[in-house]
Amino acid sequence: MQVIAIDSLDDPRLHDYVGLTDVALRRRTEPERGLYIAESQTVLARALRAGHEPRSVLVAPRWLPEVEELVADRDVPVFVGEEPVLERLTGFHLHRGALAAMQRPVLPDASALLASARRVVVLDGLVDHTNVGAAFRSVAGIGADAVLVTGTCADPLYRRSVRVSMGTVLQVPWTRIDALETAMPVFREAGFEVVAMALADDAVDLAEYALAPADRVALVFGSEGPGLSRRAIAAADRVVRIPMHHGVDSLNVAASAAVAMWALR
Repeated sequence: MQVIAIDSLDDPRLHDYVGLTDVALRRRTEPERGLYIAESQTVLARALRAGHEPRSVLVAPRWLPEVEELVADRDVPVFVGEEPVLERLTGFHLHRGALAAMQRPVLPDASALLASARRVVVLDGLVDHTNVGAAFRSVAGIGADAVLVTGTCADPLYRRSVRVSMGTVLQVPWTRIDALETAMPVFREAGFEVVAMALADDAVDLAEYALAPADRVALVFGSEGPGLSRRAIAAADRVVRIPMHHGVDSLNVAASAAVAMWALR
């Protein structure tokens, strides 16, 4: 571990942390540079336990002792700067103590991920990173074996997703798949019943479905506004809905995932 005092914001070694509040910039550069940002000592600890490697750590002096305990045995630079300096660098106040630029892990093959799973969640087309992180936290707490995200879904390793999930995106096995309809053979080969969670006329009540669910179930949740596409619903084996009251049409996607997973626990 190398502790380095920040003496210039132009230091090229700090480039990973510049302007982290610019969503468009982060979408473009995080995958391009093969990194993601772990925010807080808690998330950093979970990333390290998951076997992810840090490229560097950014920390305020008062949080340095805690960070040192986590990375003392690693060959990684730890940049230290006063909080106003870090805020100018990143664009926001580091109230959680530390940031780490982490190497992105290689995602597993979907077939390998499904081989030993019984309950998985598929996130199709979610655009809000907060919802992606919240969904991961819900399914991690209730017990999904894996999460699969389609190509149109927001990045689970985006800084806000990781933070909202409290680092559970680093604990629950996950990977990307193509559109649900093109990935159906992967689920079929693994013996999964694919269940679309949607407000369709032929949808079965969740409580009814939970009485005798398939042995292996993939619950599919759609984007925040329109929900699942017609093609995704048509590709699924079953359509299930959560009954609503008081004129409410649906729950937030993370809440829906939690309710459905709890019913099938």
